[in-house]
Amino acid sequence: MKLIIAVIVTGSLILSSSTQAYAFAACHVAEAMGYAGKAQVYGELEHAKEALQYAKESLVHAKEARNEYGKDNKHMDQTIKYLEEAIKHASMNNPKIAAKYAENALRHMRDSCR
Repeated sequence: MKLIIAVIVTGSLILSSSTQAYAFAACHVAEAMGYAGKAQVYGELEHAKEALQYAKESLVHAKEARNEYGKDNKHMDQTIKYLEEAIKHASMNNPKIAAKYAENALRHMRDSCR
């Protein structure tokens, strides 16, 4: 009987901790999506400085989400690559190109939640 209770308690703890990790990851993905959306809009408006700022913020949250999900989330890996490209192009004063990379990052973030 004690063994059954121990198994149930252990299983419950594991389930709640993994659920909590995904909840934190979802929060970071939501934050990353918000900032990437702003980076895309500002890039399309040709405001490189703002696009750069928001792409950097998005990257911070995307990396946190990847850490929460685990290192093997392919969509978050692609998201990070696209955000790094967005940052690079916004830094080089190519905001329209940065906007395209931010858009691609958003697509992968949406796919990471499926």
